[in-house]
Amino acid sequence: MGVCGSCIQIQAATGKGGWFAMNCFNFKSKRTYRKPARSGFEWLAAIMAIFAVVFAITGASGQLSAREDFHTWLESVWPDARAAGVSRSTFDTAVRGLKPDTTLPDLILPGKKLPSMKGQAEFTRAPGDYLKASYLARLAEKGKDLARQYKSALGRIEDTYGVDRYSVLAIWGRETAFGNYKLPHDAITVLATQAYMGRRQDFFRKEFVLALKMLQDGIPRAKMRSSWAGAIGHTQFLPSEFYKHARDHDADGSVDLFDSVPDALASAARQLQAKGWVRGRTWGYEVQIPESSDCAYEGPPGMRPIREWVSMGYRRVAGRQFPAQVMDDKAYLMSPAGIYGPSFLVLENFQVIRRYNTSDLYATFVGNLADRIAGGGDFATPWQDIGPQRTKIIRGVQKGLQNAGYNIKVIDGFIGSGTRREAGQYQRKNGLKVDCWPTDGLLSHLSRGQGR
Repeated sequence: MGVCGSCIQIQAATGKGGWFAMNCFNFKSKRTYRKPARSGFEWLAAIMAIFAVVFAITGASGQLSAREDFHTWLESVWPDARAAGVSRSTFDTAVRGLKPDTTLPDLILPGKKLPSMKGQAEFTRAPGDYLKASYLARLAEKGKDLARQYKSALGRIEDTYGVDRYSVLAIWGRETAFGNYKLPHDAITVLATQAYMGRRQDFFRKEFVLALKMLQDGIPRAKMRSSWAGAIGHTQFLPSEFYKHARDHDADGSVDLFDSVPDALASAARQLQAKGWVRGRTWGYEVQIPESSDCAYEGPPGMRPIREWVSMGYRRVAGRQFPAQVMDDKAYLMSPAGIYGPSFLVLENFQVIRRYNTSDLYATFVGNLADRIAGGGDFATPWQDIGPQRTKIIRGVQKGLQNAGYNIKVIDGFIGSGTRREAGQYQRKNGLKVDCWPTDGLLSHLSRGQGR
């Protein structure tokens, strides 16, 4: 491509080894200077070349604009960072050359209406795959070894925060496989990206500012490797959680969630304590749903004392009994795969684990891993193969239920107890098989508008 004054001269190959100048457009006067073309093929080649150049120019311009927008946005964060105590030097060093990582999940990308949840196992994998027995068993064996290795530190953690050692270890096991999983992302890049184009921009903007403060306070950026959501360290703390809950348990004068296991475990216990952990209680019990009941009783709206569940015919699996001290504790039914897997009566500590990571599957994984480290075993009820969670089907079911007047507050494509409960309520009311799961059949029935 050659340039002639205020116009662009486009050269195209004739395909015969020669070159000709096709058009020179003067964009100010809109006059076009022509040199005769030698064939229709040459005209076509030249027109195609023109379009290629125009697309290249506009594409480059769009990319440049996006880069400028991101850096303009970064500069808009500076006043917040300064108010948090971040120096200009620290800020400039952190954002120099920074680019958004558009491969992350939960982003609203140009041309897309919905965020992608690719890679977030809690919302994409089948329950039985996420809670795979062989993986839980391997983690439990490692957890038992670590319970012996850190016996003294874990004892002091239990005494101080009231969180049992097995649950603390299980958090560590789920988050980073006891430190063996190497976090793949740079936390600064992740948090900036999520704050700039993520689904929860305001939330992540605050986390980004606090991550910059962590740099200011002397934490090396190289240590700040993170998950896709910017969580760092052995037990996956967001920056805000670091400043609220991090503890120097080994008493060496610094809080270190990266290399000090006692600090990381104590910090996790402190966070669980702050979120409402009940000392001396477990997370839940696997139960059998009686024939007189069904999975549509699921969820916090159905919470009642365990003794009432017992009076309704609910029993622990394998002939076990509920401990006498929990009979007046309130619990709700939780069936993470509908009727296609185990069901549980879950206590307050289950909800506390969900406040650490808002997912029923996550909390079930942590609870079962804690039980295994303490000497327990696998679920009594097997998981059936129901395939991965399908966002399109889930959203369709949620929308259909909402349109039918059921209590679906958010259409997000994620399966939680609310979606399962309302699906079961609809199925029960309309004489369908009550499986509490967003199936193709349920979506089809909702789409026909025949339900009540």
